[in-house]
Amino acid sequence: MDQMTPFQIGEAQGRRGAGRRLVAWLAGGLLVPGALGGALALGLKAGEARWPLPTWLPASVSALLVKDEGGAAPHGPVLYYRDPDGKAAYALVPTNTPDGRTYRPVRVGEDVGFEPRPAAPAGPGSPGMADTGAKKVLYYRNPMGLPDTSPKPKKDSMGMDYIPVYEGEAEDGNTVKISPGKIQRTGVRSEAVERRVVSRPVRVPGTVTLDERRVTVVATRSDAFVDHVENVTTGDRVRKDQPLVQVYSPEINAAAAQLIANPGFDGSRRRLQNLNVPAAAIAEMERTRRVPMAITWSSPRDGVVLERGAVEGMKASAGETLFRIGDISVMWVLADVPEHELGSVKVGQAATVQVRSLPGRAFTGKIGLIYPQVAKETRTTRVRIELPNPDGVLLPDMYADVEIGTGSAKPVVAVPDDAIIDTGARQVVLVDKGEGRFEPRAVRVGARGNGYTEIREGVQAGEQVVTSANFLIDAESNLKAALQGMAAAPAAGEEKTP
Repeated sequence: MDQMTPFQIGEAQGRRGAGRRLVAWLAGGLLVPGALGGALALGLKAGEARWPLPTWLPASVSALLVKDEGGAAPHGPVLYYRDPDGKAAYALVPTNTPDGRTYRPVRVGEDVGFEPRPAAPAGPGSPGMADTGAKKVLYYRNPMGLPDTSPKPKKDSMGMDYIPVYEGEAEDGNTVKISPGKIQRTGVRSEAVERRVVSRPVRVPGTVTLDERRVTVVATRSDAFVDHVENVTTGDRVRKDQPLVQVYSPEINAAAAQLIANPGFDGSRRRLQNLNVPAAAIAEMERTRRVPMAITWSSPRDGVVLERGAVEGMKASAGETLFRIGDISVMWVLADVPEHELGSVKVGQAATVQVRSLPGRAFTGKIGLIYPQVAKETRTTRVRIELPNPDGVLLPDMYADVEIGTGSAKPVVAVPDDAIIDTGARQVVLVDKGEGRFEPRAVRVGARGNGYTEIREGVQAGEQVVTSANFLIDAESNLKAALQGMAAAPAAGEEKTP
């Protein structure tokens, strides 16, 4: 056997190693692509069959493997899950139906339009026609609601397709269409328009005072001297015809003497009446034919002695007040109403009064008069409320808290205050027309109170109005109107193109 040198042995081993590397390279170049292709085909088949994928698989790979029902691969994170039959049932986490079917995931870009997406175009040869061949694409709008349109299909910066707007979709005027998923996410709520009594109480301070028509002064019409004063003091309650004071008047005595001397002379009787001599005293003179030394003055009404000026032995000049008596069975409350509230206050409206000395007790009356003057210092106007006071607990100059019930007692068409969008120049409500359709409608408002606003024109009882998230829907409506205006010019330009 030939012997080989060490150099020859190393050369032979190098040739055998190179051969092995060549075989491994050829095997890897042929087997690895085949294995990858088979795995990809198996993944696509699993996605079409809705096989569950491992949780450790990256979302980007899952998005490539799983296809939606329409055949287009969804992209972006999952927003929520909805019923596979299209029912109004949603969930934030993966959920199954009662019969075991899986809820369908809705990803970013699949639920951003104002209305459900129409069918895609029939093919490249007819980009302006839908699958049904009934509607023509007018333009394409930004999927995120931005004021950007395009006359032909395009994608935004995030790779989302622009949404086609078809001919006839804008025929409802300002009606806005919103998908059920978006209605749920934004928290849209509606309430029926009803007829109800709208009232708003006006709370103002007031003061209890005497009824000016129920105050009487006891005085003589001639100079006189006070002979005797009954045991009556300030604050005492007196009855009508109760004796108060006895006075001597030379002028009254002279007239009485003339009456006695001339019994048939009517002038003498008239003179005593002019001096305010009581009728009972004149009758007593005619019966006894004597001139009394003093004449008794009695109380002209039931009431309270507000002031006593008579003192025994004093000289009272003509017209000087001996007693002042007030009837407190009916009291006044003078309340100061701010100038901006005067339009809602009317004569005859009911008012509730509470005095601070009687907590828990309320008195009910009506507005009898609105004074025709505004105080320039306080910009308020006084209103007068008449209150019955049979037990006499209301006293003059008491402080009072007054609540005036404004508004009509008749039911009117009213909506919640939250339903009205007030722009300053006009008031708008959003009418819920069902199936995700909302119509902005201008209204004319009236009185407000108890959380409701009277609607004099614009909506009718029984209609549904949006009470929550209405500002978002109004923004969608304004955006839609702007997009339609921006698309009008491109659409007209396309018609002129031959």
